Amino acid sequence: MLPTVLRRLLPGLLALAVAIPAQAGRYNIDAVERHEAWHSLRLTLGEERHARAVEQHSYSDTVFSVNASPGACDRPWLEMRVELGEVQAESATVNRVPADLLVDEGRVHAGQAAFITERGNSGFYVRFTLPDTAAALADMRSGEVLRLRIHRAEQDYWFLVFRLEGARAALDRMHRLCRAAAG
Repeated sequence: MLPTVLRRLLPGLLALAVAIPAQAGRYNIDAVERHEAWHSLRLTLGEERHARAVEQHSYSDTVFSVNASPGACDRPWLEMRVELGEVQAESATVNRVPADLLVDEGRVHAGQAAFITERGNSGFYVRFTLPDTAAALADMRSGEVLRLRIHRAEQDYWFLVFRLEGARAALDRMHRLCRAAAG
């Protein structure tokens, strides 16, 4: 029974392993739990701790995550990782552009997206900054679909859609994991 469960979970765990925060390096991953299209988990590296809710099913090369750190559990950040297939030579913030998040047909959460590369990492990260992240997360908890529009240049948009089935449970557990790590 256990080997069968591990075989079913292994692809997801491997995908999660590449979806670590931009500045992080390699973290130990544990406490992984599936919530429909989402997962919640804990990341550790020495004394450093993070909790994460992640959607990795909508695209084969792109992962959307919500992340929280002890001491700042009520200030999570939203991040997306896109696999480039080529290890990056330097760490840099490549660009900052406008970005919009929309849950279902609700209000638009307008903010900014920073494109970030990390030396030795084969992906690039999009870190979202919103005026009211809590409102966006509240919408995600009750929604079905998250739509992103990233303004790469004048009249050049990048559209992505992520499923929200299980987001509420994953976000709630991420918050509990973060609080538990804070002591």
